[in-house]
Amino acid sequence: MPTNKQRREAERRRLQRQLERRREREIRRRRVTLITSIVGAIVIIGIVVGVLIAFNNDDTKPKAAAKPTSASASASPSASSSAAPACGEQQFPTQKAGAATGATVSFDGVKVKGAADLKGKPGVTAKSSKPPTKLEYKDLVVGKGKPANPTSCVTVQYDGVLYKNGVEFDSSWSRGMLAQFSLSGVVKGFTQGIGGTTGVPPMRVGGRRIMILPAALGYGAQAQGKIPANAPLVFVVDLTDVSTAQPAAG
Repeated sequence: MPTNKQRREAERRRLQRQLERRREREIRRRRVTLITSIVGAIVIIGIVVGVLIAFNNDDTKPKAAAKPTSASASASPSASSSAAPACGEQQFPTQKAGAATGATVSFDGVKVKGAADLKGKPGVTAKSSKPPTKLEYKDLVVGKGKPANPTSCVTVQYDGVLYKNGVEFDSSWSRGMLAQFSLSGVVKGFTQGIGGTTGVPPMRVGGRRIMILPAALGYGAQAQGKIPANAPLVFVVDLTDVSTAQPAAG
């Protein structure tokens, strides 16, 4: 029969085992909590990095990042009011169009499929190893409406590809958005190619134009998203509206 001392020793060992098991459970709980916190932090960091990458990719547009318009904004670029609207850098939702159809036009290493079909997204390809030394252009459709000037507020549809290999870096058509901005606030090639300059007549509303920009009239030595440094660019631009509205005050 166990003595009192033996019973106390057995009880002590039992309590010690219980404490050890409790400590092990606490250690496991803390480990799971720590791992969960680390995984959650990694997920949040990944989301933030993804948002930043997406935001930086917007820099490939020929203007600053656009501010979305409200759901009630008119998608029609020709809508007018008694007071001239401010020309903000913004986008207007429009019905997504299919691919343009019709004849293909070639110009200085650039091919545009469905060149004259303004209701569809033109198929733009380019391949050239010879960088342009000046702004080159070709009117695919000559507009008959109001002409732009270098300070106009314009509404456009456009496709942008690299002149070297035809890789698309931006397209308002793909986003299903009309883009509006002041020509005084975009890269020089866009200002001159749409608003006109020496040897380049201004576009008119209703027109579609190929513009080949040397790097100096694009983003120069500064890489922008999918655009490498010192890259010549190709834009196929449809001019849908021109106004004399002033840029919105800050």
